[in-house]
Amino acid sequence: MNQILVTEKLYVTPELKRKKKIYKFYFIISIFVVCILTSMYIYAEYDRNKGEEESKEILEGMLTQVSAGVIEDNTIATDDILLVVLDGTQEDYELPTEKTPSVAEMNAQAEWITTTSGYKCKTIAGIKIPKIGVDYAVVQGETGSLQETEALLKSSPVKYHGYEPNEVGNFCIVGHNYRNNRFFSKVKNLVIGDTIELTDLTGRTITYEVYDKHTVDPNDTRDTTQMTGGRKEVTLITCTDDSQLRIIVRCKEVK
Repeated sequence: MNQILVTEKLYVTPELKRKKKIYKFYFIISIFVVCILTSMYIYAEYDRNKGEEESKEILEGMLTQVSAGVIEDNTIATDDILLVVLDGTQEDYELPTEKTPSVAEMNAQAEWITTTSGYKCKTIAGIKIPKIGVDYAVVQGETGSLQETEALLKSSPVKYHGYEPNEVGNFCIVGHNYRNNRFFSKVKNLVIGDTIELTDLTGRTITYEVYDKHTVDPNDTRDTTQMTGGRKEVTLITCTDDSQLRIIVRCKEVK
């Protein structure tokens, strides 16, 4: 008996048509989602690159401030006396000496700038970490609010807590972890014995050595303590790669 060979097309049921439509719909949605995610990634990279450029401008501004603000040491030795004769009476007068401004005075005179995010900040220090290629300005916000700090972190490490840079106490700096080479992304690679350099607005650079490294809960602020036993310290703060914890790197002055 002859059998009639029938192609599958003859048996396309309404159910198969419905499934094809669903698959086509899912495919279109998938393409749309991929386009959206790609656009978001490109924008995020653009935003980060813009923040990096702004950070370089801030650092250049700090170097300009340091160059303009540091007063050359013209102090006259105490043995150099100006002898003045008035009406036959000899009186000794010391020549006036120039006073080098303190870190606090220089920071108070620092210029406020407005970032692209609309917040005001001023540069108060520069930080270098040769091992991980960090070379940025450290800025201080006008209000210290969480929203302000989050915005400023897009363009520079930010002072989180403490006294003036390179003064006795614990100068705490927070920086973003972008999981690349920017800002504090590589702070996790520091180990005990590594060094960092902090330059203040008087032009003084002090080297600090890592002596402790650990992670804490985001709400744990014990490492911002100012009880340093009279030492100068710097604490670096950033997120872990999963953003669940905070990486703490504590450093003390190398003498």
